[in-house]
Amino acid sequence: MGQSIQNVCLANNATFLSALLLLAVTTSGGPSLQCCLARSETHRRPPPTPPDGPHHPPAAPAFADAWSAACAAEASTVLVPASYVFLVGPIAFTGGDSCEPNVVFQVDGTILANTGSTAWRSGYATQWLEFKSVRGLTIQGCGVIDGQGSHWWSRNPLVDQGQTTTALRVYQGDNVTVTGITIRSSPKFHLTLDTCRAVEVHGVTIASPGDSPNTDGIHLASSVGVSIHHTTIACGDDCVSIQAGCSDVSIRNVYCGPGHGISVGGLGKGGATATVSDVTVQDVTFNHTMTGVRIKTWQGGSGSVKNVRFSGVRVSAVKTPIVIDQYYCDHTACTNQTSAVAVVGAAYQGVAGTYTQRPVYLACSDAAPCSGIHLADIQLQPVKDSGYRVQGPFCWKAHGDEMRPVEPPVDCLITAGAP
Repeated sequence: MGQSIQNVCLANNATFLSALLLLAVTTSGGPSLQCCLARSETHRRPPPTPPDGPHHPPAAPAFADAWSAACAAEASTVLVPASYVFLVGPIAFTGGDSCEPNVVFQVDGTILANTGSTAWRSGYATQWLEFKSVRGLTIQGCGVIDGQGSHWWSRNPLVDQGQTTTALRVYQGDNVTVTGITIRSSPKFHLTLDTCRAVEVHGVTIASPGDSPNTDGIHLASSVGVSIHHTTIACGDDCVSIQAGCSDVSIRNVYCGPGHGISVGGLGKGGATATVSDVTVQDVTFNHTMTGVRIKTWQGGSGSVKNVRFSGVRVSAVKTPIVIDQYYCDHTACTNQTSAVAVVGAAYQGVAGTYTQRPVYLACSDAAPCSGIHLADIQLQPVKDSGYRVQGPFCWKAHGDEMRPVEPPVDCLITAGAP
């Protein structure tokens, strides 16, 4: 069958001589990507990070118009062309009944966050690029989504209030793929998947400094059927964070560092009920991270973490490779409480490498002790001649078993009976 091609060519204004244009392509005979460019002989290839100013006006209207055009026909493509920079403030791409499924959002150029205060509603927004109620969405390409996070990290008081912005969020997505792109320097989380089903993330690069505050790499919430693989993450918080309502999550062939590791939680904050189940993490590498694989819950919550399996974990100079912390607190003083999110069935197999503080830390609740912890083929050694103050394994109310070799031995694990 032939092709029907709809071009959406939108220049921002007369002074914007570079190409800031998008294309919505409707195909009926297979994928076809074409680029409609407003050309300037002197500004065809703007620098990757242009200065703010009149030559780089906001491009959000162009994005909104292109998205609307793409939604009008199934399997359309919105193209962010290579070698061009688009300065964009907060924008929501909404699907639902008004949008046909299977839109491709092709990022080959650079999408740059607008740091001007007038670009942000009430001075800030919780999301920067948001896709809502989308079916069959693919976000792909070899381009960059740059949140210009240093503007927020260094001098914005909203960082301390937890009100900074997530770079890319997919909310209520079904059958979503994110692949190939680079997300860097987010003010807060880099990629959030919230209330999604059947999501695959692969071949993605996430890059922020290790001291950037609260910059989770991939943040999962209330999502089912998520696969993350062959992805590299450097950030200032959890490389992957798995929150309440998640199940059937697979993470494999992921490189993490710097960062805080791969974490289930924190769960149960403010007395909330939280459940996470059926999580598999395998063939992952951690380099100079705070933890390796971690389960963390707040005191006072309820619910459960069930059937979590970690295998093929490689650590290099990681502070604490294996962590269960049911006394998690992200500020100086937290109230002691008796209830807790229960941890039932956490297996660790094939964890090897070096640590700088403690190999294993299992701090479980008095009221809801951990059960079903399984340790097998654990081979962890302190970094040699490092000057670190190294400690041995720690356990509290942790019930389970170990299958040797386990080095160093976790003798504090309660192996007789169940709680």
